[in-house]
Amino acid sequence: MNSFRSTNVAPGQKLSGRYQILSQLGQGGFGRTLLAKDLYLPGQPKCVVKQLQPSATDPNSLQVARRLFDTEAQILYKLGIHPQIPQLFAYFEENQEFYLVQEYIEGENLDRELHSKQRISEESVIDLLYEILEILAFVHQQNVIHRDVNPYNLIRRKEDGKLVLIDFGAVKQITTQMVQASEKNYTVPIGTPGYFPSEQAMGYPKLSSDIYAVGIIGIQALIGCLPEQIPSNSQTGEINWHSLIKVNPGLTYVLDMMVRYDFRDRYTSATEALEAVRKLRASNSKTIGGKMIAVSSNKTVGGKTLVVGNNKSFSNFQIDLTRIRGWLAKGTIFMGIVGVGAAIFVGINHFLAANNATDLYRQGNILYELKDYDRALAAYEQALKIRPEYGEAWQGKGDVFQAQKRYKESLIAYEKAIQIQPNRWQPRLGRAQVLDKLGKNQEAIETYKKVIKIKPNLAEAWLGLAQVQMELNQYSEAIASYDRLLKMQPENSLAWYQQGWAWQNLREYEKAIKSYDKAVDIKPDLSSAWYQKGNVLMNLEEYEKAVEAYAKAVQFQPKLHQAWYSQGIALSKLGRNEEAIAAYSQATQVKSNYAQAWYQKGWMLHQLKRYEEAISAYDTVIRLRPSDYQAWYNKGNVLYNLGNYEGAIAAYKQTVAIERDYYQAWNSQGNALLLLKRYDEAVNAYDRALRYQPDYRQAQEGKAQAQSLLRLQQQKLQEQQENDNNEEKENEGIGNIEN
Repeated sequence: MNSFRSTNVAPGQKLSGRYQILSQLGQGGFGRTLLAKDLYLPGQPKCVVKQLQPSATDPNSLQVARRLFDTEAQILYKLGIHPQIPQLFAYFEENQEFYLVQEYIEGENLDRELHSKQRISEESVIDLLYEILEILAFVHQQNVIHRDVNPYNLIRRKEDGKLVLIDFGAVKQITTQMVQASEKNYTVPIGTPGYFPSEQAMGYPKLSSDIYAVGIIGIQALIGCLPEQIPSNSQTGEINWHSLIKVNPGLTYVLDMMVRYDFRDRYTSATEALEAVRKLRASNSKTIGGKMIAVSSNKTVGGKTLVVGNNKSFSNFQIDLTRIRGWLAKGTIFMGIVGVGAAIFVGINHFLAANNATDLYRQGNILYELKDYDRALAAYEQALKIRPEYGEAWQGKGDVFQAQKRYKESLIAYEKAIQIQPNRWQPRLGRAQVLDKLGKNQEAIETYKKVIKIKPNLAEAWLGLAQVQMELNQYSEAIASYDRLLKMQPENSLAWYQQGWAWQNLREYEKAIKSYDKAVDIKPDLSSAWYQKGNVLMNLEEYEKAVEAYAKAVQFQPKLHQAWYSQGIALSKLGRNEEAIAAYSQATQVKSNYAQAWYQKGWMLHQLKRYEEAISAYDTVIRLRPSDYQAWYNKGNVLYNLGNYEGAIAAYKQTVAIERDYYQAWNSQGNALLLLKRYDEAVNAYDRALRYQPDYRQAQEGKAQAQSLLRLQQQKLQEQQENDNNEEKENEGIGNIEN
């Protein structure tokens, strides 16, 4: 069985015998989102059910889907302990489909709040940034990238007015030391246009990609417009919003740091951005409302209570030390969730009373899992005081320092762990990650290779190696790394896509197409692979096939404006101008400030002699990019064709004011002046054209004609002057006779 037929889940239907469907909330590439009620709980509270639909149901595909589903569910379960992230109540498989049951959040999304106000005050925007980043900091501390932070995925909860971050349906956990090769997930280039940066569009999201989205929301709130209406520099890609509103320098600096085009120039995570925003706040209050994980400062010797979340009230949920030790023995810890809005309390008897290195090390691991890095570090250091050569504890210190972005200290700790236990791959993997973050890419590569020598089939190491090689433009080496990765995970569509991108950069276009084809065979809706395949086909001048590839890209991601634009280029190459105009129109509907698409649309309309529409398109380009001399020149040509010579001259003058040596504009200006019989000005314009292009034949001929007509004009003027003088003398003579 190769294909999959989606189960039609209808209102009234029960899932798992417990969740009765009320309605459908939405549908996308990953499946459906349904509103249901829980028949087993008092009051039958509402919940959200996400139906995830695998694209195939053969045994191998189902096994892969099952593994990925289980990993994603565990991530959602960890995230759900935060009071402003929906809790995961259950997950199950039914009829070869997978279901997640999550907390239902009643309220309105932030988009309505932003639309209800033209502009929001600086103080309110700072508070908004702070609240979003406070949630996102917790997400990033779990090594998770949300990848779709936007106003639609932020709900203002009705019961307490707090923001809730939703839609983690596509989150993927980034590299950690605990994950096994067979359990590794890879990020997929998805998101909402306008809110994701360039590296995410190419399938390489970073933690800072989420920061970019938050920064765009902040700018949107300040200036009261949609992201696509915010101008950007066509040369650098940087957001140009300063001219739209003036705000205090501190807020300007923070927002600029959040939306830098190059991800390396942004805040690296929400924690770093949150600290910057915290400094902006007028109050220095240390209120903990909405804090992700608050650890009690109670220092009772007999026990320790960890309070996870602090603004949900229900009942205490205690887990005894015996069960904690059982989990520790397996190297994992899971937090219990009790109902909607439940508080979670983990009671650990004698937690701080440990008196041996192993217990202290394990305490450090628990605190590290809880993101209480300072206490985790203290535990590891206590363990090392007892046993200085404790390699795992040194690695724990390295992990903490890496989480705190204290990379140099992290590197020292990992190297100490390696010195003690040279055959363990875990500290070497951490060292490679830190070296990459420190920009020591070549050392990172060598370290990844040592990890692989110890553990040849560690997919995480091959992925890290390939990514660093891509950063260094070592595309051939990256391809070899992806080859090894794909031998272990042949159904990894993203690895095929990234390998295709490497081949494309080497201009090995046929090989790139093969990799992209493999990617879309596995994942037909991988729009980025279709888009890049189209780009490769354009380079091969296979325009018909390129049009088909771009059509697939926009079929699965209708708001991918780059694909609409590129499809327009391909259609124009085929002479299908009307279709090209339609494609450019789609691009500008998705991104209204897409100047390149407006220009190409204007040019097509120009060629079809639809002059008034062409002028409108060129005017839009000029509004978006006032210094676009080519748009000014083309507008002048359209006005010339319409017989509006004065308007054409004005446009040509704007052209040469921007690009002084643009000789074609000087020549065209001369032509318009010639038709207006302003011959002396025409001669001057032709002279300027010939100054910049001495052998320009059209200007030579135009100048000769203008000079000839100027002489005739001057001759006529002279004759007219003589006639006028003679008439004047005759009139004077007649007057004398009469007198």
